[in-house]
Amino acid sequence: MVNNVSTNPGALVALQNLNRITDQLSEVQRRVSTGKQVSSAKDNPAIYALAQQQRAELASIEPVQQGLRVGQSAVDVALAAGESISDILVQMKAVASQAADTSLTAEQRTVLSEQYASLRDQITRLVDSADVGGRNLIASGASDLVVVASTDGTQTITVAAQDLSVGGGIINVATGADPLTDAATAQAEITALTTAIDALSPALANLGSGSKSLALQDRLMSRISDALEISIGNLTDADLAKESSRLQALQVQQQLAIQTLSIANAAPNAILALFA
Repeated sequence: MVNNVSTNPGALVALQNLNRITDQLSEVQRRVSTGKQVSSAKDNPAIYALAQQQRAELASIEPVQQGLRVGQSAVDVALAAGESISDILVQMKAVASQAADTSLTAEQRTVLSEQYASLRDQITRLVDSADVGGRNLIASGASDLVVVASTDGTQTITVAAQDLSVGGGIINVATGADPLTDAATAQAEITALTTAIDALSPALANLGSGSKSLALQDRLMSRISDALEISIGNLTDADLAKESSRLQALQVQQQLAIQTLSIANAAPNAILALFA
């Protein structure tokens, strides 16, 4: 090997090796500090782009789930009110059956008629109170509930409104102040109540099916969200146990490279001995 002081090949090689190890050490330190193997496009453009697409999909799931849950709340409130109305109709039929007795006195019939009217008015109060955020699926003239069920907005779930107001088509009973004036009127109300009870069952079934559909879609979106989070993690997260081992190894290599560079830089001093 040529001995000279103008060029130090050993030091150049040692410096290159030190720079390489330092770059690797910086990369490992970044992964340890961020917890990410891919934290920017320069780390891995393809993986970063794919992860960003999945993050966008994940971000769009939350508003869809919020809409599904708000919609389910509206349907559940309507369903709870409808079930209470069904119970009231059963009570009204029992009162009307008592009023159909021809042997009742006028006073007894008045008491039953007032009780019947009170139960009927309770139906109206239940219908009016079944409102969630301005949505009432059982009020007169209510619109169907349409809820977006996918992140691209192409899929929707529709829950048909059910008019459960008195005189709205399903519940057609007497609306006067004295609905049970005589046995014949009471008998007519029994017939009307039987029809209303029979018609109310499919209406409640529709609301129940709508609530279940919204709940199932919400559960599906939650699973998709979990799967996306796992996928993003698999793409971008660093294996910290592995990176910790690499960090320690590179730190040792860096120290050795520094010592090697120091030795290489000291080598030209040996030439001075030739001139002693």
